[in-house]
Amino acid sequence: MADIIQLLPESIANQIAAGEVVQRPASVVKELLENSIDAEATSIQLIIKDSGKTLIQVIDDGKGMTETDARMCFERHATSKIRSAQDLFSIKTMGFRGEAMPSIASISHLHLKTKQEGAELGTEIIIHGSTLKKQEYCQTPKGTSISVKNLFYNVPARRKFLKKDATEYNHILEEFKRVAIINPKIGFRLIHNDNEIYHLPEGNLRQRITSIFGKSVNEKLVPIEEETSIVKINGYIGRPELNKKTKSDQYLFVNGRYIKSPYLHHAIKNGYDNMLGDDEYPFYILDLEIDPSTIDINIHPTKQEVKFEEDRLIYNYLKVTTKACLAKYSITPTLDFEKDLSFDRVYNETGYQKNDSGIKMHLPVEERRAKRKEIESWESMYREIQTDHDADDQHITLPSTVSLIEEENNPNGVDLKASQPFQLHHQFIVNQIRSGFIVVDQQNAHERILYERYLKALEGNNMGVQQLLFPITVDFTPEKAATLEGLCPELLKLGIKIEPFGHGSFVIHGFTSGMEESNFKLILENVINQYLDNIDLDLGNNENLALSLAVHSSINRSKKLEVEEMQHMLDDLFATENPYTSPSGKKCFVTYELDDIKKRFI
Repeated sequence: MADIIQLLPESIANQIAAGEVVQRPASVVKELLENSIDAEATSIQLIIKDSGKTLIQVIDDGKGMTETDARMCFERHATSKIRSAQDLFSIKTMGFRGEAMPSIASISHLHLKTKQEGAELGTEIIIHGSTLKKQEYCQTPKGTSISVKNLFYNVPARRKFLKKDATEYNHILEEFKRVAIINPKIGFRLIHNDNEIYHLPEGNLRQRITSIFGKSVNEKLVPIEEETSIVKINGYIGRPELNKKTKSDQYLFVNGRYIKSPYLHHAIKNGYDNMLGDDEYPFYILDLEIDPSTIDINIHPTKQEVKFEEDRLIYNYLKVTTKACLAKYSITPTLDFEKDLSFDRVYNETGYQKNDSGIKMHLPVEERRAKRKEIESWESMYREIQTDHDADDQHITLPSTVSLIEEENNPNGVDLKASQPFQLHHQFIVNQIRSGFIVVDQQNAHERILYERYLKALEGNNMGVQQLLFPITVDFTPEKAATLEGLCPELLKLGIKIEPFGHGSFVIHGFTSGMEESNFKLILENVINQYLDNIDLDLGNNENLALSLAVHSSINRSKKLEVEEMQHMLDDLFATENPYTSPSGKKCFVTYELDDIKKRFI
């Protein structure tokens, strides 16, 4: 029988390796940016077109390469980072496997220019799908420029399964931020379709965080700096005001390398104790400095998974340090930790205030007594109100039974007009039906109503705009500004008239009825965050925008509703196409059967 096992051609082997290393345009961005970091660059520029599908270019002022190294970097497992297996346990560079460059070159049109300092000429190399097309001397500045065009041009199946541009662009932004955040001493620029998205000058970590996430984040950062025999923890965690419903603003690094570790993320979240809801996540950017010999990063080609020799100790250090820092800056109840002036409140319950110089001064006894009496007066008033409220509750009578199914009056078979609903704990609407009663979550129900209303508006049934007497100006980070600018035409259909004003500023001329001017800026900020977070869900653009706006413009679970408002909400809910769940998939109402209730009294 003839032999059937044979070596694969180098080009095919590289394409197979590319399947692990290069999963999407963002993977190329990650590998090229990390190579620039390893080249000791002080300035890095990322240029992309069509969300990386047409062009990904990284230009740096690093060490550059010799002619021989420039050619060797495209050979499989060719690397300058390690020399022996033992080196795997002392890795301090971003890359080391020698797989990225040949993998990228095998599935794109790649153009490289590089020159070392002091060299008269640089080297230019052009490779199409692992085939060398050109290699010659050229004039080029010190450093390296790599252009990757037509990614996956020879792997049509992979190109076909790329997501829409907004999704791929969001992944690129995330990879860019991961590298830029932890390297604040390096200047970064990001240009997408000839528009400058980020221009990040050299600075410190706090300045870099503010440049990326906005100035409003600065005052909500809590610094962490803790050193033990096993790990040194540096960075910032967010005050509870920065908590989000998604994990998008959580960055954990080990020796400057971004990692994914649900185990350590859990430790940080636990450090917040009761300051987080079940569906909330904290903001943090933390770097763990650990002896490289005690960790293993050679687990996956992306190098984002790490094994720790002392994982339990590191877990406890993270948890305790997070809790202590939150307490230190008066964010959780504590004993007498030393406090940073920028996080102290002017007054607190122990009876001191700060003078103009920031020095703690105890209040005079008379003033402290007056404040105590004021507090007692408010507490007494609250007790009276609470007593009256409890007394009223004792005389509540359940509304009359309502017919559950009347198909001719309601397409969903629920007629609630005959009964009078009442509110439970300012969160739920309770209404009788023939078989028992239903409990409606007012926030989930309102989200469903708004979602379908917004969808219809985006599909052509435009909503009216209430013009503002005085337009509002709002500012956003470059990333959010670029997203918002693309959404302006759709927002106009939703009754929100907003126009770009340049440099991340926008002017709001009006918005639809039902939205409050006082908190509209916050709503818009949250809508953009939600929209970006939802991109990975592969919703249609209309569905994504409608969902984001519905979630953040709906009433909350603590809002008191009048009977008429509750009745309108019930009518609107059961007139929707899907009254059973919110657009996020949560239940809008729960039915309680009378027979089940009777059984509890047997």
